[in-house]
Amino acid sequence: MSGPGYSHDLRQRQTQSLVLAPQLRQSLKILQVAAMDLRSEIQEELQSNPTLEELPSDGVSLDQEKAENERDNDESTDQNEGSRDELDFSKEFEILGKLDEDWRDYMNQAGGTQPFTTEDAEKRQHSMDSLVSVPSLQEHLMQQAEMADLPDETLEALRHLIGSIDERGFLTQNPADAALQSGLCLAAIQEALQALRTFDPPGIGSESLEECLLAQLNSKDRGSSLAARIVRDHFPLLARRRIPELARKLGANPDDIQLAIEEIGKLDPAPGRKFSEDTNRVVEPDVTVFKDDDEWKIVLNSDYIPRLRISNTYREMIAKGTLSKSERDYLRERMRSGKFLIDSIEQRQRTIERITREILKAQMDFFEQGVSRLKPLTMTQVADIVGVHETTVSRAIANKYIKTPHGVFEFKYFFTTGYQAESGDAVSNTSVKELIADLITVEDKSSPLSDQALVGKLQDKGLNIARRTVAKYREELGILPSNLRRDYT
Repeated sequence: MSGPGYSHDLRQRQTQSLVLAPQLRQSLKILQVAAMDLRSEIQEELQSNPTLEELPSDGVSLDQEKAENERDNDESTDQNEGSRDELDFSKEFEILGKLDEDWRDYMNQAGGTQPFTTEDAEKRQHSMDSLVSVPSLQEHLMQQAEMADLPDETLEALRHLIGSIDERGFLTQNPADAALQSGLCLAAIQEALQALRTFDPPGIGSESLEECLLAQLNSKDRGSSLAARIVRDHFPLLARRRIPELARKLGANPDDIQLAIEEIGKLDPAPGRKFSEDTNRVVEPDVTVFKDDDEWKIVLNSDYIPRLRISNTYREMIAKGTLSKSERDYLRERMRSGKFLIDSIEQRQRTIERITREILKAQMDFFEQGVSRLKPLTMTQVADIVGVHETTVSRAIANKYIKTPHGVFEFKYFFTTGYQAESGDAVSNTSVKELIADLITVEDKSSPLSDQALVGKLQDKGLNIARRTVAKYREELGILPSNLRRDYT
C-alpha cells in the first residue's frame, strides 16, 4: 500500500506510538515479569500514584471491583476542558497490540527497496526464541563457535574444549590431555584454544585465575597497566594484599598500588558463573495445569498480584467541582494512568491464560503421558492461534513456569523444534535428548555407546539424526564422550 493517505496514516501511528511509549513500556514490563516479581512493580506504581489503592484480600467482590473500575474510566475522562489529542483509553490496548507490526511496516517503508524476506522472518523467529531465557555457558560459546570460520577439525576440537569447561569458565584439562582424550591432533586443539579465548565473556577458557584476570585486562586495553603487572608478576603478593611490598618491588606509590588492586577487584574471577542456574532459587509457578476427573483445568497464580482500584476519595474530589483546572487535570491523568495499570494486569493474566490453553491443546500427549511425548511447537504457531504477534508470546512466557502433573517446567520448555519420524509422528528436540539420555543410562559401561552408535540406535527408532547433532545434544545433557564414560573395572 502506498500514497499520501497511507503516509498520513503511518505518521499518525508513529505519533500514537510516541504518545503511548511510557505506558507501552509499563505494559510490556508487566507482561514479562514473573508473578513473584510483579508485586514489587505494582508497589512502585502505588507509591507514585495517589489515586490508586490496594484492596484487602477480603475486600469487595470481583464483579463490584470491575464495575467500579469501569466507572473510574468514565469519570476520569468526563468534563474534559479543551481539545484532547490522545486516543480514547478503550482503544489503547488495540493500539498496543499493533505497535510492533506498525513499526515493522514503517521500517519497510523507510527501507525503500529492502523487502522483508523469509530469511528475515527466520532470523526474527530465532531472536524471539532466544528472548525467553539466558543460554547456558556451553550454548553461548557454541553459538560463537558456529559463527567462526574454522576448519571442521578445529571446530571439533573447540567443541571438545567447550565441553571441558567448568562452571567458572575455566578449562579442566590442558591442551595435551585434551588432544589425548579427544583423539585430535595437538595443533587443532591449540588452534581451537586460541579461538576460544577470543570469545565472550573475556577470560573464558583460562587455565588459572591469573590468566583469567589478565585476559580481562587485555580486553580493556589495560594489558600494560600497573594492575596487569601486579597480576602477571606478583600474584602471590596480590593474594595477600601486601601493598608495601608490591610498592617496593614495582617502584610505585602505595596509593597507586591500592587503586590498581581496586581495579583488579572489579574483574570477574569466574566469568562463566553468570550463566549457571541458581540451584537455590525458589521457583513459584505462574500457572498450574491439572486434571480434575476427566477435565483439564488451568489456574493462574494471583497470590502475588495485588488487587487495585481507583480511590473513591479522589473521584469525589473531582465530582465536587472545587478543584482548579490544573488539579483536575492532574488527578484525571493519574486516574487514567491507574486505570491503564489495572487493565494491563488484567490483560497480562488473560494473555498468559490463553497461551497456556494453547500449549495444553498442542502438548496434550505430554500432559497425559510425560516428557517423552513432547511435540515440536513454535511461538509463531501459538501467536497465530491466539491472535497476537510472536513478540507478545515471547514476552508473556519469559521468566515464567507451569506446574504440571510431571513437575514444574519453564514455559519455554514447551516450545521446541523437532524431527519427523519414519512413522510420520513429529518428535521434539527435547524428546530426542530424552531418548539419548535413556540409551546411555542402560548402555554397557565397559563398552559405552559412541555418538555414531547412538545415531544407529536412534535410526532403529525411526529417527535419522546426524552424528554431529547427537554429539551436540549429548554435550547439552552434560554427558561425557564414550571414551570418558568407559568403566575399566
